Amino acid sequence: MQTGNPHGPLWLNVGEASGDLHGAELIKRLKQVHPTVECTGMGGSAMKAEGMDIRYSMKLISLVGLTEILSGLPRILKLLGRIKHDLKEIRPRAIILIDCPEFNFRIAKIAKKLGIPVYYYISPQIWAWRSGRANFLREHVRKIICILPFEKPFYKRYGMNVDYVGHPLMDVLPLEKLDRIEVDHNLIGLLPGSRKKEVSSLLPEFAEVAQILQQDHPNLKYVIVRAPGMEKERLLSLWPADIPMEIVEPGQRYETFRSCKFLMAASGTVTLETSLIGTPAIIAYKISALSAFIGRMLIHVDFASLPNLILGREVYPEFIQELAKAEHLVQTARKWLDDETAYAGVKRELVELRSMVGNPGAALRAAKIIIEDLAELGL
Repeated sequence: MQTGNPHGPLWLNVGEASGDLHGAELIKRLKQVHPTVECTGMGGSAMKAEGMDIRYSMKLISLVGLTEILSGLPRILKLLGRIKHDLKEIRPRAIILIDCPEFNFRIAKIAKKLGIPVYYYISPQIWAWRSGRANFLREHVRKIICILPFEKPFYKRYGMNVDYVGHPLMDVLPLEKLDRIEVDHNLIGLLPGSRKKEVSSLLPEFAEVAQILQQDHPNLKYVIVRAPGMEKERLLSLWPADIPMEIVEPGQRYETFRSCKFLMAASGTVTLETSLIGTPAIIAYKISALSAFIGRMLIHVDFASLPNLILGREVYPEFIQELAKAEHLVQTARKWLDDETAYAGVKRELVELRSMVGNPGAALRAAKIIIEDLAELGL
């Protein structure tokens, strides 16, 4: 029996910076649909700027990484106890969870015992690993609101109430402006990652590709989009001085992606940005042998990058582990430089991908789903 308080606020729970941004946009749209709605819970500065009453900073859980779990566990358990007390006290109309499954699943469990309806926006990527957790979600969450097209049939298989609203990136990317930017066919973009180990293993391979290509494509030039927190000095130390290369700041990334003929990139969420912008990319991914061994046992998806997962085929060539070497990467680079038909084929695939990800307005659609469903519950 759902026993949320029809006069109470909505409780939102996020645990990381990306969730804070998605949460802020959702609050804005919830107020658009229901102007008197009030929001409280756990969040960050972006959600606070939209008028949310931040009872708990998301930093309380985002600071606990894998290596700190044991030492941080007593603090997390105490925090969950305080949140449970608050939920009993204020009886929110509903709880909206945004990503961050390790913590938010515990909030869902508390809410179930209290009879408060739970909505999950930016659903966790359990389709990649530990898919059995879908059974937990079916028991504890009233409605899943997903942002990737292949997630809906996945959750449906587990008998869940699920809606697909499209990806919030479509509201962030200035695609009309970006589509007008001319492609520089001599410019190759480099996205070696955001972590030191990642950059140290991939950027030398990208540099070797550049040295090989210099022999028959001497006019090529390169640009690195610096990840936040990555020092320029480290990037420069891993790049040959005789090959032209510019480093641009993170704030210029979208225009830079669009200007490049193609990119060489570490696997990560940035690949979805590049694909929606319409720039082909060669994906490389290299982790420790132990992590790779464990990953092969636990991860149940065919591709590492979101564009390939969405399309269901390898449009962005992926070079994983021992294949993430210059001798393999350069073969695709040469094909895209020399074979216009092959290059144009990838560009066409990316147009299809953009249409699959949905139109702008994901957060507004999510807000309408939540408010309309609460109305059906009399909340």
